[in-house]
Amino acid sequence: MTPVRDPLARLRDAAALREDAGLHRTLRPRPPGSGGLVDLASNDYLGLAGDPRLVEGAVAAAREWGTGSTGSRLVTGTTELHAELDRRLAAFTGTAAGLAFSSGFLANLGAVTALSGPGTLVVSDRVNHASIVDACRLSRSRVVIAPHRDVAAVEHALAGRSEDHAIVVTDAVFSVDGDLAPLKALHNAVRTHGALLVIDEAHALGVVGDHGRGAAHAAGLAGEPDVILTVTLSKSLASQGGAVLGAPEVIDTVIDTGRSFIFDTGLNPPAAGAALAALDVLETDPTLPGRARDRARRIAALAAGSGLETASPAAAVVPVVLGEPHAAVRAAEVCAEHGLRVGCFRPPSVPEGRACLRLTARATLKDPDLTLLEEALAKIACSTGRSLHT
Repeated sequence: MTPVRDPLARLRDAAALREDAGLHRTLRPRPPGSGGLVDLASNDYLGLAGDPRLVEGAVAAAREWGTGSTGSRLVTGTTELHAELDRRLAAFTGTAAGLAFSSGFLANLGAVTALSGPGTLVVSDRVNHASIVDACRLSRSRVVIAPHRDVAAVEHALAGRSEDHAIVVTDAVFSVDGDLAPLKALHNAVRTHGALLVIDEAHALGVVGDHGRGAAHAAGLAGEPDVILTVTLSKSLASQGGAVLGAPEVIDTVIDTGRSFIFDTGLNPPAAGAALAALDVLETDPTLPGRARDRARRIAALAAGSGLETASPAAAVVPVVLGEPHAAVRAAEVCAEHGLRVGCFRPPSVPEGRACLRLTARATLKDPDLTLLEEALAKIACSTGRSLHT
């Protein structure tokens, strides 16, 4: 009799290989508040998570609408609160219409898959977020992966296509490298070739442009009929959820055909209430985005001054490249020893050989916080042999 195979053995074997390669992930529940660590890891770019105004917005929404939306937005999950959020997000970003989702990930899936399909070419930047990668895989379209920020490659793909329709999709601010997409040049390309441009503003909303209205707004593309935005509410807006923003024809198409919209429960009312409160804060305090960008530039200057590889930030994300996963893990441990919580990004989140610390600025960071970071980065540089002072 053939022995019965242990169906979990392959999972244990794969886990052991990941452990050896420095790719094992661990959940680390944190206590309320900062837990005694300076936050340089979260996407709370404006420092609004826990802000009393947002808390009250969430509480008021829960009291009036309850804790859950009770169904998909096409059944019972669209309340007057959701409709207000749709309108406010569109008005804030300068677009014609909006549609809130329960996450930014699902907003990207909904936008790309609803606008693509057989007979449509999809052109995607090589380092786009995983949600865009998965959307491309589900699109049922031919997909061309363009080199990072390479407008000429995008134009070549559009000009040489056999399909009647095309969309170009890009992050506005790339989630690990922190650089900005060449949005004006990409828009010129899509307009020349009769395509659509989908811009994921996840890391730009609240940080880039006037009042933090996003990179498309800053580039003068807000409201263009061939530009579609996706956003998340979970970063600068310190809530949960996402949205697709664009022309009424786009929103109608997503409502009718976007599977991640049709078959998902609507955003919970407390999250909608918190996001609306965050928009109020941004509209009344225009200094927050600039403060976040200033802190990011200071963080990058500290890393460069220590001799570590970094990049000039377009928004709040600052990478510090260490190379191999074990080096990045050790660098994160050094930061923790200095009272800092940082992001540690390893493959598949980044390419092989590009493991890094992902440091995120926050508008509320203080000078003593940056002093701690400077000390930690100096120690990391010495331990990796990259210090300018050795």
